[in-house]
Amino acid sequence: MRTKKRNTWLGAIFVCVVVALAMSMTAFAGEADAAAEGSRMYATAWSLVPPLVAIILALITKEVYSSLFVGIVVGGLFYTNFNVKDAFLTIFTDATDGGMATKIAGNVGILVFLVVLGILVALMNKAGGSAAYGRWATGAIKTRRGALLSTFALGVLVFVDDYFNCLTVGSVMRPVTDTHKISRAKLAYIIDATAAPICIIAPISSWAAAVAGVVEGVNGLDLFIHAIPYNFYALLTIVAMLTLTITNTDFGPMLKHERNAQLDGDLYTTDARPFKDAAADEKPIGNGKVIDLVLPVIVLIFCCIIGMIYTGGFFDGESFVDAFANCDSATGLMLGSIAALLITFVLYIPRKVLRFREFMDCLPEGFKAMVPAILILTFAWTLSGVTGLLGADVFVAELLAGSTGAVQMLIPVIVFCIAVFLAFATGTSWGTFGILLPIVVPIMDPGSELLIITVAATLAGAVCGDHCSPISDTTIMASTGAQCDHINHVSTQLPYALTVAVVSAVNYVLAAVIQNWFINLPIAIVSMIVTVLVIRRIYAKQELPVE
Repeated sequence: MRTKKRNTWLGAIFVCVVVALAMSMTAFAGEADAAAEGSRMYATAWSLVPPLVAIILALITKEVYSSLFVGIVVGGLFYTNFNVKDAFLTIFTDATDGGMATKIAGNVGILVFLVVLGILVALMNKAGGSAAYGRWATGAIKTRRGALLSTFALGVLVFVDDYFNCLTVGSVMRPVTDTHKISRAKLAYIIDATAAPICIIAPISSWAAAVAGVVEGVNGLDLFIHAIPYNFYALLTIVAMLTLTITNTDFGPMLKHERNAQLDGDLYTTDARPFKDAAADEKPIGNGKVIDLVLPVIVLIFCCIIGMIYTGGFFDGESFVDAFANCDSATGLMLGSIAALLITFVLYIPRKVLRFREFMDCLPEGFKAMVPAILILTFAWTLSGVTGLLGADVFVAELLAGSTGAVQMLIPVIVFCIAVFLAFATGTSWGTFGILLPIVVPIMDPGSELLIITVAATLAGAVCGDHCSPISDTTIMASTGAQCDHINHVSTQLPYALTVAVVSAVNYVLAAVIQNWFINLPIAIVSMIVTVLVIRRIYAKQELPVE
């Protein structure tokens, strides 16, 4: 064990040495173009070094907090040309748009939503609603496959927002999947593979609103809807997940986690078990019933939808669709969650499900449960902000603009690959399509099928890179919802995501040639199923028994 840890840190030190060498070389990079921006690394390949450092360190050390922090420091030094004082101010204050203080202020709605959601989960657990649901579900859901499919089905129903999806589905289904010896890594994968893919193909969601808001000159929501059949990564992720579940197939690191869970009853596999004592902390003290979990969740969904359309001007005369397209999802989720908390108070206290003191005790408990997620998100947002200050978006945009001279039929797959890389490096799918869509739409023929395919490729690549990245907020939320070690989730999901990405890339080449989703979508689905079955055959000797 000691040798293994020593090798891990030697690898981390090696990465830092490489970064230091890179830093010494950057003095000669991008002088002319970056002079006006103040940083010699602005809009050069070096602007992608900070997130890559964070990602590589996280995968090597299996520790996400310090990895993100090192990436932030590297980015701050790059941005200030290695002026330590200015780098400190850039990173931690609101002196720039990428500083930690600015990022926290700009995302305060999401942070409040996370805290309130943590409080609601604590309340449902203390009231006994989660335990009652677990007892009911254990009787109703008889098999492991049924537990996985039920998790997927609940994820489909909670389509409004991916943050909300990850945390709600995780808290509700964790007791059920634990009963059927499903590893936390597998639960995190099911949650993550449902949340963003469902949101990116749901016309009524915060993602649809975000996409519609960044496309100019055309009807953004209409373009979004037409792009759904070509959003191969999202659709094929769902197909792959269902096929893997139905055929009881696992591969890569996930196979080890599932083997340990089913044969040894070990849901975590590794020594990293940040939530192993959570069950003891969540011991119910109330006499709640199933409705004490189901009703607050339904109320939360309803209130969040109302909150989102409220911020979009629905009650000021805007149509429902336009209100969703123009909503402030962070503020809407915050308002909706606070309203749901107040309604839950009215639901619990008069019925004496919980006493007033017990209800109030859940407030700090819920906040405490969300501290790891909030800390990781804060670091991830800051890293993304510093990367933006370095002009990573400008650099990638110039790469994309330069690729338009390539064979036109390859543009969708080129855009897909660029979106995957950008989302992976920055950890944000919204930021990725926010950067690329304003570039993609003007260079394509208006109203053409190829425009729709290319837009879909942009959205698909953004979700794919988001799935693969350890600094992605959605990936962090999936880990939190499943109470799974974050690096375990990333390492087990990565082979699945890359498999779907390869199949998607091939189908984008075919789509650019055929340009008919009635033909392309069935081909894509069949090719994904065949790929999973081939993998199943390769791993046939290592199959686990099915309940």
